Amino acid sequence: MSSDRVQRRLVAVLAADVAGYSRLMGLNEEKTLAQLKALRRTLVDPTIASHRGRIVKTTGDGLLVEFASAVDAARCAADIQREMVKHNADVPQDLRIEFRIGIHVGDIIIDDDDIFGDGVNIAARLEGIAEPGGVCLSDDAHRQIRGKVDFALEDIGEQSLKNIAEPMRAWRIRPAGDSVARITSESPAIHWPKTLALPDKPSIVVLPFDNMSAEPGQDYLADGIVEAITATLSCVRSFFVIARSSAFTYKGRATNARDIGKELGVAYLLEGSVQKVGSRLRITVQLIETEGGAHVWSSRYDGTIDEFFDLQDRITQQVAGALQPSIRSAEIERSRRKRPQDLSSYDYTMRAMPHVWALEKDESAKAIELLEKALSVDPEYPLAMALAGWCHAQRSVYNWADDLAASQAMARTLAERAANLSGDDPLILAVLGAVHTFVRNYGTARVLLERALALDPNCAWAWSRLGWVENYADQPHKAIENFERALRLSPIDPMNFNNYAGLASAHEVMQDYDNAAALYRRALLERPNANWIYRNLTSSLSAAGRIDEAKLAFAELLRHYPDLTIAKFKLAMVFSGPTLDRMAENLRKLGLPDR
Repeated sequence: MSSDRVQRRLVAVLAADVAGYSRLMGLNEEKTLAQLKALRRTLVDPTIASHRGRIVKTTGDGLLVEFASAVDAARCAADIQREMVKHNADVPQDLRIEFRIGIHVGDIIIDDDDIFGDGVNIAARLEGIAEPGGVCLSDDAHRQIRGKVDFALEDIGEQSLKNIAEPMRAWRIRPAGDSVARITSESPAIHWPKTLALPDKPSIVVLPFDNMSAEPGQDYLADGIVEAITATLSCVRSFFVIARSSAFTYKGRATNARDIGKELGVAYLLEGSVQKVGSRLRITVQLIETEGGAHVWSSRYDGTIDEFFDLQDRITQQVAGALQPSIRSAEIERSRRKRPQDLSSYDYTMRAMPHVWALEKDESAKAIELLEKALSVDPEYPLAMALAGWCHAQRSVYNWADDLAASQAMARTLAERAANLSGDDPLILAVLGAVHTFVRNYGTARVLLERALALDPNCAWAWSRLGWVENYADQPHKAIENFERALRLSPIDPMNFNNYAGLASAHEVMQDYDNAAALYRRALLERPNANWIYRNLTSSLSAAGRIDEAKLAFAELLRHYPDLTIAKFKLAMVFSGPTLDRMAENLRKLGLPDR
């Protein structure tokens, strides 16, 4: 096409998509599609038309819209998000359809009613860093609307956008007076989505592998490979690796590379399958670039069940080499864990994993049962030993055990034995650090957690546990930084409710009780069965003077802990003396007996 025939114009471009679309489709494809179509028909498309926008194209869950005016584009986006808040008011958090919107003003090329160019690309990148329910604008768009709209405009600083050469200053807007939106955007717990621009290092998520074996009960093989590859890559300091807990939320679901890249903020994903026939194994893997879905590399590995761990190592080395050829084999070698002597011990440990991290009383009991079976097969398997120690530590800190001191002692014994067997394993060091936290050895806990993070800077759980240590040491601002780091490393982790509880705890330590209560409630929304949170929620509501709400929370607390006393509460909790005294007094005001 000759240059004199190219059509250009300066426009405002709006790009929108549905946050967590692949997760929603995985839950219920037909219902999600029907809801999205209904929203388009009754809310989105009419709002765009009323603000004189032209829908250029749709892409499944996404929209590209052209406006002659940035003011029209911004008002349209704000109206859509305001109406979506109302629409979602009675919808459970995990079933909500929430849009992310990006707006940029720039020069575009028009060809057959489609639009192209940097103006489009930048709008799409801004949409990618907007939080669910949010609107992100370029500095160019902000200059056009400043003083002409009734929105709060917040500067979020320079952002590194994929395939855009220079960092760009960006802004976000919210409908004025929208209390629901204000809670989700201004709470420290929700700061992390703004940072989901790609890291400045190779970034990857290892998705759950498909089990293609005809034999039943072979999932642990596929899960174990993902666990091992994730753990090993995480120890490479020059990589950014999403935690296994977030990755496993995609298990059994149809996936789309572009959606996953947006949801997790990574440039690459690794997926694969495992097939076992008799004693033979076949593992197929492929590395995919998330922006365009291009296959960077794929390979097939054949071997026997006796070569299981060797096959894991070969895969990990090739993945690391594909992401960054300069990675030395020694760096991979250093990060390997001590392997079990018997695969059945490994099997029981992999089966225990989801129960270990649930942080619920019954789930923890199931985990201990499976881990005891693993240790009966291989008494010297450090991973099983450490996880069992962590489960016994949970029994003490969450007031689940009748004899809290016995649970603490068992936790410490198991964790220390694991560390003696495998003292350079970051997960085992993090578990030992957590256990020392619960027996109030804060200095030792900090050293162990910092050592774990030196070995594995991608360990979201270690960052989270270090956040709790800072809370217990009355350093809530440092705690918030650590919890937000954990959230970024594992954005859709089922265990993130514990990070929200940690953020709430930081506000409680600061005596910012209203925000603490809001964040504790957020944690309970994510994990309603985490009944131990009611201890803190009740205390915060009482301290905030919200007595009617505090009484309701107190009743719920006693329903789950009918024998709780101030003495038992203080024995389990490990905050500093002054903080613990304030919390206990807040519960005493509501009638919790001393003994």
